[in-house]
Amino acid sequence: MTTTKEQLHRVLLELRNTYQNKHAQLETAHALDITGTGYTNHQADDATLVYDQTVSATTLRAVKTRLLQIEDALSRYEQGTYGICENCGREIDLARLEAIPYTPHCLRCAEVRDYQAGI
Repeated sequence: MTTTKEQLHRVLLELRNTYQNKHAQLETAHALDITGTGYTNHQADDATLVYDQTVSATTLRAVKTRLLQIEDALSRYEQGTYGICENCGREIDLARLEAIPYTPHCLRCAEVRDYQAGI
C-alpha cells in the first residue's frame, strides 16, 4: 500500500516508463498499418483491415492521453503542487491518489465534473 507522495512519485515514474514503451510499440505498429485499404477482392477483408486500423489508432490515442496525464502529474510533483486539486485547491485524498496517481482533481470535483458532463 502506497502511503506517501514520494512513493507515489516512484509509481508515476514507473507508469511513465510503461506508457512510453507502450507508445513506442503502438507507434511502430501504427506506422506499419498506415498503408490503408487496398480494395481487395473481398469486402470483409477490407472491413477487417479498417476495423483493425481504427482500434490501433484509438489505442494509440488513449496511450498518448494517459502519458500526458502522467507527465502533468510529474510536473505538479516537481512544482510542489502534486496532490492538490486543480479545481478547488484542497488536498486530494491519498486513497484516491493510490487508485489514480495522475489525477489532478479531488473526488468531489471529479464527481461534479462527471455529473456536468453527463457521465
